[in-house]
Amino acid sequence: MPLFIVAIGVALLLLLMIRFKLNGFIALILVALIVGVLEGMPVSKVLVSIKSGVGGTLGSLALIIGFGAMLGKLLADCGGAQRIATTLIDKFGKQNIQWAVVVTGFTVGFALFYEIGFVLMLPLVFSLAATARIPLLYVGVPMAAALSVTHGFLPPHPGPTAIATIFHADMGKTLLYGAILAVPTVILAGPVYSRFLKGIDKPVPEGLYNPKIFTEQEMPTFAVSVWTALVPVVLMALRAVAEMALPAGHVILPYAEFFGDPIMATLISVLIAIFTFGINRGRSVQQVMDTISDSIKIIAMILLIIGGGGAFKQVLVDSGVGNYIASLMEGSSISPLLLAWSIAAVLRIALGSATVAAITAGGIAAPLIATTGASPELMVIAVGAGSVIFSHVNDPGFWLFKEYFNLTIMETIKSWSVLETIISVCGLIGCLLMNMAIS
Repeated sequence: MPLFIVAIGVALLLLLMIRFKLNGFIALILVALIVGVLEGMPVSKVLVSIKSGVGGTLGSLALIIGFGAMLGKLLADCGGAQRIATTLIDKFGKQNIQWAVVVTGFTVGFALFYEIGFVLMLPLVFSLAATARIPLLYVGVPMAAALSVTHGFLPPHPGPTAIATIFHADMGKTLLYGAILAVPTVILAGPVYSRFLKGIDKPVPEGLYNPKIFTEQEMPTFAVSVWTALVPVVLMALRAVAEMALPAGHVILPYAEFFGDPIMATLISVLIAIFTFGINRGRSVQQVMDTISDSIKIIAMILLIIGGGGAFKQVLVDSGVGNYIASLMEGSSISPLLLAWSIAAVLRIALGSATVAAITAGGIAAPLIATTGASPELMVIAVGAGSVIFSHVNDPGFWLFKEYFNLTIMETIKSWSVLETIISVCGLIGCLLMNMAIS
């Protein structure tokens, strides 16, 4: 019955948005209310869940997306994004531009949370698509695939890191196995799959990309453009290295954690960009602040829709749907890797959040390691892979991709949801094959 109610909620959400053209944020809140009541939650508790879902989703994400949008707009408006795009096109050639995006996304994805990397790389993707005159998803899908694989497979991302802790897995081995499996997965879900999406050719969204063609003198250098954009990556990577290499209580560790925190790292990058992309390019402080104000106006509705997705997810969690699914999966005798992946996949489809699905599935599957002797490192990746399967309307990431790429719901399912499913299935197959090789 709980899963039937979730199915009704998803169907209602699609009806409200596709048939009645209701705003996504309003539709998500209405559906969250209805599903919560039908699941038997008191009305007052449903409201509490919705508030905590919006607040929990946007708590730090609003700051990170806000600072990321500021950095991206400054990068675009000064010509930095054009400089990076033209340089990459010159080096790789138009026919190989997807590989440039994959390499960049994979590198950025090691240190950045998915949402941060997505927002920071969007100006580059928009610039490449506009400059090379190629379909937006042709470069957008490889970028999203690279970021999503690192988010699902590799520490220090929240899901894999939390599961590795639960499973007592070796973090170095997890990173090594995950990186080996990530390469073919990114290739299949990114450059290969994007070739099947040529029918979806959307223009670059207005306001998120500056169509002005800058002269050579107007643009900052390639080094300045890249290093300013990568400041958050460097700071968060240093934090990750410090946490792995330094003992607890080391005098440097608190500073590394402070400056490497995603919010602090993106704030520092904006402050640096105000100088390198603004004042140092001859722009007044007022002009730079106008650019920053414009960037926030652009993402206002996007933030609300992501918050609505978080509200729907929280109602599903608080109503006990996760516990119900867990009880259904107990007592099975199938492969521990397949079982762990299946638990995470079902939770992901029902709850939306990859991190919540991964951590919940990790707690359920942890006893399997001791009883079956399965590799804890491969179990981490199996759960991580299951946790990214078929993102749809109850996942804030679905709306992030939809809104930024200006897609319809069906176009988002065809591109983003299928992309995530390819990553998930490839991760499972890779784990099973690697398990045969190392056992």
